[in-house]
Parts: sequence; C-alpha cells; structure tokens
Amino acid sequence: MSDAVKSNDERSGIQVIARAAAILRSLKNESDGLSLGQIADRVGLPRSTVQRIVGALQAEQFVIAASPDRGIRLGPEIGALAESARIDVLEMLRPYLVDLARRTKETVDLAVFRSKRLVFVDQIPGTHRLRTVSFVGESFPLCDTANGKACLAKLSDKQVLARLAEEQPAIAEDPALLQAYQDEIETVRETGVAFDRDQHTVGVSAVGGAFYDLQGDLYAISVPTPSSRFQTHERQLIDELARTLAQIVALEIFRAN
Repeated sequence: MSDAVKSNDERSGIQVIARAAAILRSLKNESDGLSLGQIADRVGLPRSTVQRIVGALQAEQFVIAASPDRGIRLGPEIGALAESARIDVLEMLRPYLVDLARRTKETVDLAVFRSKRLVFVDQIPGTHRLRTVSFVGESFPLCDTANGKACLAKLSDKQVLARLAEEQPAIAEDPALLQAYQDEIETVRETGVAFDRDQHTVGVSAVGGAFYDLQGDLYAISVPTPSSRFQTHERQLIDELARTLAQIVALEIFRAN
C-alpha cells in the first residue's frame, strides 16, 4: 500500500471518529431519543451517513433504540465507560493540599459548594502549635468566609445578591455596604484570591480561591490562620495559594471558570 493511500485511510478513519463523536454529543440529555433526521440536522451530515455510523454505534451498544417509534438514544456502554473513567477529585487534589500546607505550615481546607453552603470535604492540618481546625463534613456560609467569597466570585451578580439577602440582609439592604461588598467580589474575580479578615470568626483570618471540575462542581481552597500571624504572613499566603491554584487549573480535569 502506498504512503498516499495510507494517509487517505488515516484521514478517513479520523473523520469517522469525529463524526461518531458529534452524533453521540447530539444525543446528550435527549432521554426520549432523536430520529436519524434530527441527528442529521444537528450534526450537519447526510441522513445516509448518520444511518451508517449509528448502525455501527448500535452494534457496540453506544446507542440504542429509544422506543419502536422514537429514534435513537445513548446506550448502556456509554454509561459503563463514563463510570470507569470517573475521577476521584479528592484523591487528585490531596497532593496539592499537602504541598500547600507544607509550604505555609498552615492548615489547608478544601470545600465544595452544595445547596447554598460550603461543605468541607478535606483538611490538611498545619504544623504550627497555634492553628485553626474545622471538621470534614461541616458546612459554612458563603458571604463572610474566604472560600465562600471565592465561590461567589464565580457566580453572577444576581446570585451574589441572593446569597447576601439570605445570609447578610443588613449588607444587602444598605446601598453603601452593598456597593462595597460588590466591589470586593469584583476584585476577587480579577485577582482570584478572596479574604476573610476576622469576619466569620474573630481572631481567625484566611485567604481562599475557587475552581471548577469538568462536571461543573465548584470547589474552594482556603488557608485559615490566627489573625495575629495572618497580618505578618499575608503576602506569602497569597502567593502560595495562587501558585497552588495555578497548578490545579493546569490539570485537564479542572478549570478556573
């Protein structure tokens, strides 16, 4: 076989894979299925081409008949592959949390945004004798915590206002206080780092930053410290947290926005 023929075969194979992927994506969230004509319209391919590729996918159970008269839907093999590829986010993040705790000697917390609250899902204790400790499973508000503000910065202004109205109505109802708070959240959006200076707990301050995984779950890392130590080490904490966040979002399974 000549090199030219091999090259054409390779390109043809790649094209088929790309078309099959487009067809599978068109069926995402279509629990009732789509007809071959509907799929063809969505992916911009001739119906005959779609029918041929769907036939091959159906043979491997990547797609199945939705019902006798309602077209094609994603098949069980897709779910099996997705489950086997599921990534343990906490396992992936823990080395970065450990490294951040080692560099700062401070406690490092990991939380996930759930039902309008932050739930702590992991913690690396600091090595200082005087340190802050929360407990995995505890939930915290958003509006007066560093990790909470970092999460709010990822949300819309409307969502921020809704959280303020529920958690901090005195701020939400005072135009001057509201403007100052919105300005603070906008700064977090620009810098990627949020602060809690004795707001949630007197005597404890923190820096925090947030990011998403590919499933859209919102996570936040925070470094809480006694406020007396925070005042003298703030710059280092900011730099080390920013370094860790950059390392995390550089991984393919996480994103900043």
